[in-house]
Amino acid sequence: MWRRALLRIVGLYLLTLFAASAAFAQANDYPNRPVTMISDAAPGSAPDIDARFTAEGLSKIWGQQVIVANHPGANGSIAARFASQAAPDGYTLFMPALSTFASSPSVAPNLPLRLPRDFLPIGFTIENPMFIAVNSTLGINTLPELIARAKKEPGTISIAVTGVGRLTHLTGLLLQQRAGIQLLPVPYNGGPAAAMADVASNRVSMIIEGYSGIQGAVKAGQLKVIAEASHQRLPDFPDVPAVAETLPGFYATGWQVVVAPPGTPKPIVDKVSADLIKVMGDPDLKKRLGKIANYTDPMNPEQTLAFVKQQQDTWLPLLDKIGLKP
Repeated sequence: MWRRALLRIVGLYLLTLFAASAAFAQANDYPNRPVTMISDAAPGSAPDIDARFTAEGLSKIWGQQVIVANHPGANGSIAARFASQAAPDGYTLFMPALSTFASSPSVAPNLPLRLPRDFLPIGFTIENPMFIAVNSTLGINTLPELIARAKKEPGTISIAVTGVGRLTHLTGLLLQQRAGIQLLPVPYNGGPAAAMADVASNRVSMIIEGYSGIQGAVKAGQLKVIAEASHQRLPDFPDVPAVAETLPGFYATGWQVVVAPPGTPKPIVDKVSADLIKVMGDPDLKKRLGKIANYTDPMNPEQTLAFVKQQQDTWLPLLDKIGLKP
């Protein structure tokens, strides 16, 4: 009896050792073919642009192409479903945005995502404060002017909603709640690219988006940035006031993380994390990102897990106060 028990223990030990050795060997050879990075954002949006910066950096390190696959819609749940159904081998990664973790079930029943229940954390990529921009011919030059007109003429200033439940939408709702104003929402599918023609031509008055998603229209003089929603003025945009200067404590910054399907071998998760930290820590990339109001903050899997939890503890209760409805 004791011999059979001993043989069983030895067998389990050898099996575990073999599995661990195979996983390390797999990680050492990873990646030996292209990797797909699933994005829950529409092409041309700030999160999409961030995903392409990340994919470009990892491609250079790995010598393998990292392909960004956009699956927008349903507040990120469509992309999450694609990612969750992928083989847990490291060749399909997922780059969800804040909105996927801070979402009302009334908008997307399968959200918010929870780590590590739904996906394994790998690392943090980029954060980008929300920018408030108005059509240049609207005659509004500052956030206080916008608030004053909205109070005088409730429901007449239209705002492009580039994804119900996304941070761009939540920021607009938070702005209305904090300022005591009422805007006219105009919903669009397809991110800022779908709305930009209407905002640029003043068919829609304003938009809230990460700077990288609106920079073309801003540089062309079609849009005027009147505020950004970080804690304080950004060093790369010193002339753009923070919303907090008008509404103290106002803060709305988007971010993205990289995660993997459950069951992805830990050695592969650790390798992707280490290489992602190298990409995000590159001084040249930081300089390029700063010009479009994007900022990096490299994190390992444990730090990423703690960060996401802290953000959910902040945003999820706020959704109830905002009163987000489907």
